[in-house]
Amino acid sequence: MNLSKFYFVLLLAFFSISINAQQQDQKAVAIINKELDAMGGKDFIKSIKTLYTNSITQMEGREVNWIVKEMKPNIGSFEIVYGNRVVFKSWYDGKVGYNLSSGEKTVADQENFKDKEFKRNIFNELDYLDSSLYKLEYLGTEDFESAKCHKIKATCINKKVEFLYFDDKTSFLLKAETVNGEKDSFATVVYGDFKKFDKLTYFTTMRFGVDKDSQIATIVELFYNEKVSESDFK
Repeated sequence: MNLSKFYFVLLLAFFSISINAQQQDQKAVAIINKELDAMGGKDFIKSIKTLYTNSITQMEGREVNWIVKEMKPNIGSFEIVYGNRVVFKSWYDGKVGYNLSSGEKTVADQENFKDKEFKRNIFNELDYLDSSLYKLEYLGTEDFESAKCHKIKATCINKKVEFLYFDDKTSFLLKAETVNGEKDSFATVVYGDFKKFDKLTYFTTMRFGVDKDSQIATIVELFYNEKVSESDFK
């Protein structure tokens, strides 16, 4: 093969790879874009650099608070607060995950953070639309509880698979099922009671499982672009 023909074949191969990388199920893309519109608009969601949520839940018969802080692109922390005292903290600083328990900081099991490398945004919806990270497939409609839902399969390049159920009427994500996710993560999460926090419309309840008696966490505070700083992840 002469040199000019070799470069032509190479260029054709790169062009083919580029085209395939950009291909995405347009029905699935449209459904996710509709949810972003319902949340406040795609451009607005992109403008959110930090997110703070304070949730109430029950653990071992006691009421505790879960404090979650997130910073774009993939930095985050999770705290369990009982009686105004942080009894456990887990965080990822963009490179390494850590735990803090009984005042002792330790390097965590990195399998608990294995999906962070493939996260570019606080809101997963924006990552789903990134064809370099996810392949989307529209699977049709399926009823969930009292809602008709559009079901989408989102496959990450790290082999994590999520089945997403979007309400046909409200456009919001009602349920997410995850296969091959991070260690100790919830396999199924049900979202509900959507409320407006300034410009952002967001769920306020999370049910960890489809059974009615599954654990529920309720968001009582939400702030975006405030109450989170880099020092929270040191």
